[in-house]
Amino acid sequence: MFEHREYARERIAQFAARLPVFGTPVPLSLSLSGPVERGEFARAYRPAELGARLGPLFATYWLRASGTVPSGAHLFLDFGGEATLWVDGQPAESLSSGPRQARMSVPVPSGERVFELELACNDAFGYGESGQGLAARFELRRCDVAPVDADAWRTFHDVTFLLALEDVAEPEWAGELLAQLHAFTVDGDRERLDRLLARGSNAIHHTSAIGHAHLDTAWLWPLEETYRKLIRTTTAQLRLLDDYPAHVFAHSQAQHYAWLRDREPALFARVKAAIAAGRWIPVGGTWVEPDCNLPSGESLARQFLYGQRFFERELGRHCTEFWNPDVFGYTAQLPQLMREAGITRFLTQKLSWNRFTQPEHHTFIWQGLDGSEVLTHFPPADTYNAEATVEELHRESAVYRDHGRSRHSLLVFGHGDGGGGPTADMLERLARARDIHGLPRTVVRSPVEFFADLEADADDLRTVVGELYFELHRGTYTSQAQLKRGNRRGEGALHDAELLAALAGEEYPREAFQRLWETLLLNQFHDILPGSSINEVNVRARADLAAVEAGAEAISAAVLGEGEIPFNTRALARREVAVTPGDELVFVDVPPYGAGEIVARGGAGSSAPVGGDASVVAPAPVRLTRRDDGAIVLANEHLTVTLSPDGTVTSLVTGGREALSAPANRLELYEDLPTAWDAWDLDPAHLETREDLPPAAGHTVREHPLRAEVVFDRGWLTQAIRLDAGARRLEIHSEVDWQFDHRLLKVAFPLAVHARDVTYEVAFGAVQRPTHYSTRADLARYEVPGHRWADMSEHGFGVAVLTDSKYGYSAFGDTLRISLLRAPRLPDPEADRGLHRFAYALLPHPGSWQDADVVGEATRFNSPIRWGALAPGSLASVTGGLVLDTIKRAEDSGALVLRLYEPHGARGTARVRVPATTAHRANLLEQPGDPLSIEGGEIVVPYRPWEIVTVYSSSSSSSS
Repeated sequence: MFEHREYARERIAQFAARLPVFGTPVPLSLSLSGPVERGEFARAYRPAELGARLGPLFATYWLRASGTVPSGAHLFLDFGGEATLWVDGQPAESLSSGPRQARMSVPVPSGERVFELELACNDAFGYGESGQGLAARFELRRCDVAPVDADAWRTFHDVTFLLALEDVAEPEWAGELLAQLHAFTVDGDRERLDRLLARGSNAIHHTSAIGHAHLDTAWLWPLEETYRKLIRTTTAQLRLLDDYPAHVFAHSQAQHYAWLRDREPALFARVKAAIAAGRWIPVGGTWVEPDCNLPSGESLARQFLYGQRFFERELGRHCTEFWNPDVFGYTAQLPQLMREAGITRFLTQKLSWNRFTQPEHHTFIWQGLDGSEVLTHFPPADTYNAEATVEELHRESAVYRDHGRSRHSLLVFGHGDGGGGPTADMLERLARARDIHGLPRTVVRSPVEFFADLEADADDLRTVVGELYFELHRGTYTSQAQLKRGNRRGEGALHDAELLAALAGEEYPREAFQRLWETLLLNQFHDILPGSSINEVNVRARADLAAVEAGAEAISAAVLGEGEIPFNTRALARREVAVTPGDELVFVDVPPYGAGEIVARGGAGSSAPVGGDASVVAPAPVRLTRRDDGAIVLANEHLTVTLSPDGTVTSLVTGGREALSAPANRLELYEDLPTAWDAWDLDPAHLETREDLPPAAGHTVREHPLRAEVVFDRGWLTQAIRLDAGARRLEIHSEVDWQFDHRLLKVAFPLAVHARDVTYEVAFGAVQRPTHYSTRADLARYEVPGHRWADMSEHGFGVAVLTDSKYGYSAFGDTLRISLLRAPRLPDPEADRGLHRFAYALLPHPGSWQDADVVGEATRFNSPIRWGALAPGSLASVTGGLVLDTIKRAEDSGALVLRLYEPHGARGTARVRVPATTAHRANLLEQPGDPLSIEGGEIVVPYRPWEIVTVYSSSSSSSS
């Protein structure tokens, strides 16, 4: 009798646990080799026994196990780490026996067998079972084979599934389930289970399930281990595809497929066969699953370009969905970028982690900055690593927020983050959940099929406009500052090299550019560039990014040659102070995308004209005066700046208007207390812990007709505050020996501006965010991401701050701040320790940020004048409101590809001057579309607000 529910449930669970699924283990003869280098095959083996200690963390061993295998047996392995079973020199299966995501047995053929197992001393999340680093422990506890009883296996899954279903079922159905399960434990009548499993679903809601591994390209393990995790994941899923005909597996990230192609061609061939059969589904359309806050617009464009090209050429598939479930927010231009890459659907999940507000919909239309729209879905199970449990399947329907508009949702299941993917247990549960009373109808199928049904069925979906801001992990805008600096410099160096090679070079080094871009894109993965990985990952990433910059610089240098002719790599004219290769300060006049001239060289107390175009007037010298109160005043024709001996800027006047409401360049330290998400999170409580840095201990003055500079010394922090002749901006260059723990360094600018919002540059555009905490959504934005500038304006006047390598900003009231450095210690205990160099600038301006050309000033600030021996003149230019951001050669021809974007929210027609006899609009994949007219040697480009425009142009001189 089952008179008490909990007693009955316990009895049924115990019955299932006692089922003889696995028979008596058969011991194997064991021997070990190692430790060896990762990727190295076994050397000499030595006898081994259970209890052998392995390690340290990330060490590699080889285990040979031999013996007689009975029919229908599984090989069992337990040592606390991950392993690959190799057969005939090829990876064949994988096992994992860490504390999380265990997969401790795999089926093996019978007979006399010798098994070669590559052991990795790390669990799925990079750790060992007893700790991290040197504290990690690994011990060979089990390695044997045991037969499997197929009937017991089936019964076990029937009983455990139905018992889980009873826990979520409505009372009437739950009562029947419990009664029949209890009776089965007494009489063993299988028909009872069959009748329960045959009770069909009456649910209106439909759940599609897709197997997935979400293998982070790097995180708590180095890239080298990711290669092996990929092999383990791939072999495991290929086996499950063989064993379970209904199984369908999706995998993203072209980089992963490229590794398989290049390192394990036989395994790659098996994957391609599974793709051709419709069982293995490439998803995402990007090179990796990138961070979507920090990369430039062009970097995001290349993620899609390189990803889609690889999928189409190597796998025969064009992705229609952007698959990025684990990223820390989504920039407002992503819908347009997706559409331009042939993608109309978007899947993510991470925003369900929001701390202040929850997304209002699971299915909706996401509209980007320009009005582009994509169908978007958040899996309601609230995880991208579902285990296909009954509770998750029930939750899919129970919490779905859009029942009135759609009957479909997606369950993304499989062990993830550390890879692995679905297991046999998960697939057994899904087989029983396909059509059963108490759960939504559930079918395993591809994301393409799910989205097709969603599109056909959905009605009156709500539209969500603008960026998808993530209310968590705001520290990722600042952590690992050197990576972020390397990313910005790498993007800039590649921009310049492509431009020079495309317009001024004789040969276009296409293969070199591809290697450099692929390295940069790899390091924009959402746990590398945000700074949330272990030390080994960060060390390699810094080296990779430095190599990208060096490789691009070498290409530029080869084109420019040696000389002292100034060259401008941006599509805007420049008249500014520059430093020659001989370290001389000069004033230059340089046309867009071209070579110019030196207008003036510094003389004794004045700037000396050097000839050239008589219409170009040399700027007036910068003036520096010392006041009786110790203050120092710097002045040029645009700005008058007053500096206090303490290192702050006490006055910043332009056009007779004071830009500051209080001393600016105020350096502040905050407590940044450790959390479980140390490198990721910036707790809002830090706002209550502000502490101003002590005043500068002293200062020195450097005077030059073209530049006045005051250097303030604070011991571990030195700042040079600089005003150049003719400059509209005040620059502040910092050098910091950062040795703090769990502190945050910010710089504050109180501004004489009243504004409800601040405008921040993002990829190919700009967004506004509040300066107040009126609602919970406003409060959630206490720290926000931005690119090269942020601007606070009122009608008729504003002030922008520019940065050369920073991405974290905050604003409240009249004060705009930049987050400069953090000091987290998890997962990298050495995070950000050491020497840092960075610069920022203040740009007061009349009118709006659009009218003041803040975008142009930020571009100049981030793109120093180059030097070489090219003939004077402009190679390209644009007029009429578009930014000509990128000039490159096409991936498959000698045609020019131009990337332009509208930066202000305006509509109009631009004219682009490049060598061209024909021109077409194109998408991000460089597929030409509608023709564009050419008038007077200029391509005529109509545009709408915030539009990203790709132009494919060719001329009679185009070559490959």
